[in-house]
Amino acid sequence: MSAPSDNSWPALRVSDWEPTRDTLHMWTQIVGKIRLTYSPLLNHWWEVTLYATPRGLSTSSIPYRNRLFDMEFDFIDHVLAIRTSDGAAATVALAPKSVAQFYAETLGALDQLGIEARIHARPNEVEPAIPFAEDHLHASYDPDAANLFWRQLIQAHRVISEFRAYFMGKVSPVHVFWGSFDMACTRFSGRLAPEHPGGAPNCPNNVMVEGYSRELSSCGFWPGGGEEGAFYAYAYPEPKGFADYPVSPAAAFYSQDFKQFLLPYEAVRRSPDPDLALMEFLQTTYAAAADLADWDRDGLECDPRRWS
Repeated sequence: MSAPSDNSWPALRVSDWEPTRDTLHMWTQIVGKIRLTYSPLLNHWWEVTLYATPRGLSTSSIPYRNRLFDMEFDFIDHVLAIRTSDGAAATVALAPKSVAQFYAETLGALDQLGIEARIHARPNEVEPAIPFAEDHLHASYDPDAANLFWRQLIQAHRVISEFRAYFMGKVSPVHVFWGSFDMACTRFSGRLAPEHPGGAPNCPNNVMVEGYSRELSSCGFWPGGGEEGAFYAYAYPEPKGFADYPVSPAAAFYSQDFKQFLLPYEAVRRSPDPDLALMEFLQTTYAAAADLADWDRDGLECDPRRWS
């Protein structure tokens, strides 16, 4: 793989945008829960996620009675855009405002479009879980930081999407989970996994039981875990020797706190070839899971250029 010709891997220190990050996390939970309400269950909760787009993060199409609608965080014009299949549209400004105000405005915009939004109106996987209508603590929005974060996701999405193409077994989309606020892609061996014990804060155990019902190797990007965020990789169940498996590049390490491999985003950004550095991390951490757990690699992997 060749590195992009321009400096497209933006620098964004977590400490410089943490208030905006935490507010945006709550906003994405509101939008994600609306998608959850009207989307039929897919394995591992894949129906609830958001997707990187050329303008931001989108729900993709959501069924509602005899229509479709979607919701997109636009980090260029800084609006939440809501569109319906009958041509109607509404927007909510992305600006410094509380979660409570954003929640009220979003529900109001949906109501104007004839969409009733009934959700469990408090966040998951965070502590404390302040009800959205009462959350005046998170009220920050730096548009430049939000745009830089989205540009980080674009770079992660590009490389992880190519990595995904080397697998012909069951594999998730490259998508963003609003509970943990990370971009993820997960490969599956095809075997059942031990029932997950749960334990995520303010999250029903069945969420984790469904999410981890099959043996897996997962990777992604999270805006934490490093000065500028971190790429991560883990296995469930974690095979013996996983933490000691040799992975690359040199900046990658196994975190005993998180029980996963981490690669600081800044190490990738500063690399002479960021795409190659990230691909090395994705490939070697997957090999740690697949080799140690005896996956059928010959049957699960493929060459995406096989018909070229």
